[in-house]
Amino acid sequence: MKIALIGATGYAGGPIFKEAVERGHQVTALVRHPEKVPVQRNVVSKKVDIHDENALAKALEGHDVVISSVRFLDTDPRALINAVKKSHVPRYLVVGGAGSLEAVPGVSLVDTPEFPKSYQAEAKAGVRFLEELRQEKDLNWTFLSPSANFTPEGKTGKFRLGTDQLLVDAKGESRISVQDFAVAMLNEVEHPQHRQKRFTVGY
Repeated sequence: MKIALIGATGYAGGPIFKEAVERGHQVTALVRHPEKVPVQRNVVSKKVDIHDENALAKALEGHDVVISSVRFLDTDPRALINAVKKSHVPRYLVVGGAGSLEAVPGVSLVDTPEFPKSYQAEAKAGVRFLEELRQEKDLNWTFLSPSANFTPEGKTGKFRLGTDQLLVDAKGESRISVQDFAVAMLNEVEHPQHRQKRFTVGY
């Protein structure tokens, strides 16, 4: 497939980029610093201002899928969504956050007393992004939330999928590596199961 990846050199975007290239997809890396994108076969890098709706839409045109992997505080969700719609790319996948997941029924993780204060603004911006997507009736979007602990511990290929509830393991821990998150994201790209839905991945 032709995949446009916004934020291809970031914490989550880097592993998604690597996984997509390893699977043989054609990847357009849309980034602020194209020189940071590895030069390799089936990869094109472009500098883009994600706040310029029209320029972003033009950069997205002709792709099969758009994946955005950018900090929510650094983005305008409406501009991103509008750019995808203007580009007529048929699918839009978003690297989400864990804060919007339910820790207990009816209570989002970001609203629990244990949630770190330093991450609250970013998490609440992610909640708003998901709310914007849920208003879209015609856009084929998917929002993938990681578990609470989003770590760089490597790829296992073994994980569980959930919906709107935080996943925890037998020890009561909620975690997923960025590498396994990337596997789950590319699985969804290749075999869509969550049209206009949020889902989550964890061990």
